[in-house]
Amino acid sequence: MDRPQLIASDVDGTLLSPLERLERRTLDVIGRAQAADVPFVLASGRPPRWIPPIAAPAGLTGYAVCANGAVLYDIGADRVVSARTLDAVLLGDIATALHTALPGCQLAAERVGESARDPEVHNLIVENGFFNPWGDSESHSAPRAEVLGHPAVKLLVSLKGMRSAEMAEAASAVLDDSVDVTYSTGLGLIEVSAHGVTKAVGLAEVAERLGVDRRHTIAFGDMPNDTAMLRWAGHGVAMANAHPEVLEMADEVTAPNSEEGVAQILERWF
Repeated sequence: MDRPQLIASDVDGTLLSPLERLERRTLDVIGRAQAADVPFVLASGRPPRWIPPIAAPAGLTGYAVCANGAVLYDIGADRVVSARTLDAVLLGDIATALHTALPGCQLAAERVGESARDPEVHNLIVENGFFNPWGDSESHSAPRAEVLGHPAVKLLVSLKGMRSAEMAEAASAVLDDSVDVTYSTGLGLIEVSAHGVTKAVGLAEVAERLGVDRRHTIAFGDMPNDTAMLRWAGHGVAMANAHPEVLEMADEVTAPNSEEGVAQILERWF
């Protein structure tokens, strides 16, 4: 493709090294892209509150697509621009269905306020026993009724001893098309969002706001929650360490995140 006019990258397993940091080569090419007035968008399953620590070292102040596309976040303004939520009634119906499909599963709800850390909002409400493979010192434990009692940008479902792919298959069988099910780790955790909400939807909103045609967009990812975004972009790039599903559908495969594969591609133009 010609030099992209918009760059989007997943964070964990893609932009970050296995040590979960931005390495120098990657930081340098992000800086050159921004100096050339090409927006660099973080597109992640992470909630807004987990974006600033990644954005700050790279000098990113534009948009971030968060919660797998459910939230559009303005980094520089620390403002949630839009949020696509699951309402409390739907959350209750999902929980009932999951009780049959994944007996013994534990639930958590990710919520957003007006900013990344709105003091009026408990962002992550977790059931007792919920397993978070990433850990989260900011979670708030509560009974299931409270977890499901307010709109959420995504419902997280954990089940120890089961792989995420198996969980997603079982959950999708009972939830049909009422919601979207995906995962960004294989460690027994799936993520449920409103139907039609993907990183592609969030990136399309960014592209429209910036006046960039999708054909001039490049996107990078490594897990099934990235596939819709890679298909939507003019050029979708999978990391060599990506899930087989992502490797199969990508336009190109770059080096793994341990070798700064994102930087290796972007250095063609910047």
